Amino acid sequence: MTIKLSQCFIAVDDHDKALAFYRDALGLEVRNDVGFEGMRWVTMGSPEQPDVEIVLEPPLADPGASPADRQVMAELLAKGLLRGVIFATDDVDATFERIRATGAEVLQEPVDQPYGVRDCAFRDPSGNMLRFNQPRKR
Repeated sequence: MTIKLSQCFIAVDDHDKALAFYRDALGLEVRNDVGFEGMRWVTMGSPEQPDVEIVLEPPLADPGASPADRQVMAELLAKGLLRGVIFATDDVDATFERIRATGAEVLQEPVDQPYGVRDCAFRDPSGNMLRFNQPRKR
């Protein structure tokens, strides 16, 4: 029996800003862009991983949600508390410089971590934390 990751979801409050960030700053390709019941889902992925997708979704993908529930989700998203994603890269320092040059919010410059990786961190336009790491050279 084989189990593999297929999709992961990232909540965004502005799909156009998120699309520009994930496509232009990170270099992901757009695979699908679907609207349904006033909501939008954009599926993206790395050209190097055709079988793994990131889905940019509304913070509360429930057309029947109450205004109070929508407000709570918007507040959690703004604080960066809904999701986090870790990307692997073969050059953390070059990745950091490329993303920083786009004006993305830097959370952590590249640093060697005691758990064996060199990593850095940014926020996407919706507030989600994104980390980028590579195995530390020994």
